[in-house]
Amino acid sequence: MSSGGSDSKARILLVASTGGHLAQLLELRPWWSRYQRVWVTFDKADARSRLAGEQVVYAYHPTTRNIPNALRNLVLAVGTLRRLRPDLVISTGAGVAYPLFLVARLMRIPLLYLEVYDRTDTLTGRLCHPIATAFAAQWPDQLDRYPGAELVGTVL
Repeated sequence: MSSGGSDSKARILLVASTGGHLAQLLELRPWWSRYQRVWVTFDKADARSRLAGEQVVYAYHPTTRNIPNALRNLVLAVGTLRRLRPDLVISTGAGVAYPLFLVARLMRIPLLYLEVYDRTDTLTGRLCHPIATAFAAQWPDQLDRYPGAELVGTVL
């Protein structure tokens, strides 16, 4: 994996839909910039510009109610995770996260899900919560929906 200047040997896979989901992971730059990393997101203008210089795997879009693309992203997840063998997968959602979380869980790769700040309950959060190794909430109200989640405060 390309490190973007990292000294750490740990490898992470950062997974997010474009827009606000991607923006929240980008806010964690002081943390993830220390690690070797690869991103999984959609081939959209904001991702191309904001991830310039980063290694990116582009997933299939749209994901909402699109069974063919969900299956394509499942195949993409298998290939990407086998090839990269990350030490951690972290995501803020949305639909692109679930196929990667499923495959990573089967491969026993630790999973961290950060629920987005602007909702207390998301479909992807509900799907990923039971399989995530760790689940982070940005609002106290999210703790009611996700038992065992850790309150980390707002990212943005």
